Amino acid sequence: MTELALVQSSHDPALKSLDDGQLRFIRSNAAEQLSAIDILTWGVKNFSTRIALSCSFGAPEGLVLLDMMHRIDPKSRVFVLDTGRLPQATYDLIDRVRDRYDKQVEVLFPAADAIQSLVNDNGLNLFYESIEKRQLCCRIRKVEPLNRHLATLDAWVTGLRRDQNASRVDTPKIEIDRAHDGIVKLNPLADWSHEQVLEYVAEHEVPTNRLHRAGYPSVGCDPCTRPIAAGEDPRAGRWWWENDDTKECGIHVEEKGSGI
Repeated sequence: MTELALVQSSHDPALKSLDDGQLRFIRSNAAEQLSAIDILTWGVKNFSTRIALSCSFGAPEGLVLLDMMHRIDPKSRVFVLDTGRLPQATYDLIDRVRDRYDKQVEVLFPAADAIQSLVNDNGLNLFYESIEKRQLCCRIRKVEPLNRHLATLDAWVTGLRRDQNASRVDTPKIEIDRAHDGIVKLNPLADWSHEQVLEYVAEHEVPTNRLHRAGYPSVGCDPCTRPIAAGEDPRAGRWWWENDDTKECGIHVEEKGSGI
């Protein structure tokens, strides 16, 4: 029995459309020795139009990956989650990227009826009231649209880095995403530092969000993001009214759609 058949027989969800070779490569951890470009090249070669980059347009990592993927394949796909509460600077950057790379940016929206119910039941600024309500807002505006889109893909690319926070220190460069029905998740910048990201931005003149120059290291939804003071943790400007243990929107967690 092949390794693939063995995994299938044990009802492991870690297989959406992987062949024997792809599965062996991922499980061998050989990707840990590869560069970001090599990992993206592997992803594009193996998944073609069924792989896409998730880019928030609020952090330089996503734009670095967009630039890399475009160099590998100008037709490479990128999507953004439009929560309906993004700052104008982010929308401006999306259009700038469209023009710079002559690339379609796939914009994902939350379900209109879910947003209407959310706001009618809880108000426009519910996220300030409790962690539970903030997580509910993130789930409806970000997690659920992402889940729907990933169900159409075989692989996705993220800008996760191991030094971003404590929950990401063990991030592999390539993994099976059990939270999303066993598709492949590529994290090519997992071992990069923030300084390396900025060096790439400068070397290749990668467009980034103008709010970075106003003290925003990370830009999310407008009401949930603020600039940070000198010396503050880069994540301090996201959901600043919460403690560090709760600062995840639910996109990069094991339990599908948990909103944690």
